[in-house]
Amino acid sequence: MPELEPFGPIGIIAHTANEEFAESVSNILYQKRQKRYETNANPYVKNPGYLRSNYMMDSSLVRFQTGEGKFQLGESVRGHDIFIITDITANNLDMNVSGYERTFSPDDHYRDLLRIVSNVSGKARRVTVIMPFVYEGRTVKQDSSSESLDCAGALQQLYNLGVSNIIIFDPHDDRLANAVPLMGMDFPKCAYKIISTLLNTYDSVAVDKNKTMVVSPDESGVNRGIFYSSLMNLPLGIFYRDRDYTQKINGVHPIKDYKFLGDDVQGKDIIIIDDMINSGSTMLRTSRKLKEAGAKDIYCLSSFGLFTSGFEEIDKAYSEGIIKGIICTNLIYRSPELLSKEWYTDVKMEPYIAKIIDSLNVDESIYSLINSTTRITDLLSQVRLGELIDEFGDIQKKK
Repeated sequence: MPELEPFGPIGIIAHTANEEFAESVSNILYQKRQKRYETNANPYVKNPGYLRSNYMMDSSLVRFQTGEGKFQLGESVRGHDIFIITDITANNLDMNVSGYERTFSPDDHYRDLLRIVSNVSGKARRVTVIMPFVYEGRTVKQDSSSESLDCAGALQQLYNLGVSNIIIFDPHDDRLANAVPLMGMDFPKCAYKIISTLLNTYDSVAVDKNKTMVVSPDESGVNRGIFYSSLMNLPLGIFYRDRDYTQKINGVHPIKDYKFLGDDVQGKDIIIIDDMINSGSTMLRTSRKLKEAGAKDIYCLSSFGLFTSGFEEIDKAYSEGIIKGIICTNLIYRSPELLSKEWYTDVKMEPYIAKIIDSLNVDESIYSLINSTTRITDLLSQVRLGELIDEFGDIQKKK
């Protein structure tokens, strides 16, 4: 198979909020390409811009005292294959508005993303946005005609500004692709890295249908639960929320009852799968119900750990033995307090993103990266042979 020519020199742009993450991706990309350069692996490794010690573009986001802002470039992006890595959930930045400190919101981050795109579009040869947690991704469909479709509007706006591709990890609802059918859109799964981290971190977890069960905390995550349980050959349990549709409280129908559908959990380890941990209330409610039913150790796996209500209730559940551990990716901002928690394990995703960028730059198919079925199957075969190896880097056992 002939080697594919790079679309253009790679340039990575990050918001200030996730600059450290983007720089880590840049470093890994450099290491991957340096090996090819040293071995003269293909005829394009000598192309100008193919190998750079730092793929980060010199840029900055400036904020005025009114709260307005602007994006500035310190170098030309003309002819570059630009990858913008953004984290719209980051709450680690504050702005001064007329003398008052205010934390950046997702709306602020999204507005900054538009500033970046509008600045580089028309100069860069191609623009790809890597937005792991998609902006307004929970408002993909209308429950009534009076609700706004913010996610669709945002995606269409990015497309109209010249974004060619967007990369979104484990979206809450992949029907959002319908909003921009002409824009390249890929949905990589975090499953491989999450499962390998779980098995590397906790020796006691057995991939055995007689000892372990996968549980979806609600009916909306059934497909996600089926994906994990099928690949791991484990039974699946589902919690069903019986709602009162005669009324709404804070915009949602209240839950009358919470019913479990599945095999007996007595004495079994439980792997709870969800796309995000928002406040953590659903995860904790599910875990307590399972513990009451006789479950052994409970592990909570999620692509995005937001923890919007703090850690007090989770600390309490951990101290009571309700949960054994929580595993989430580092695709979004995690506070130092979260990273210090004994019950929390971070899944490092920079190698995965670096590999995606490397492949997209030469217009190589990333189907095998996105569809992680084969890699997960191989991983579990290694587990059964006692030879657990992580494809993207070593993970040290800590629990």
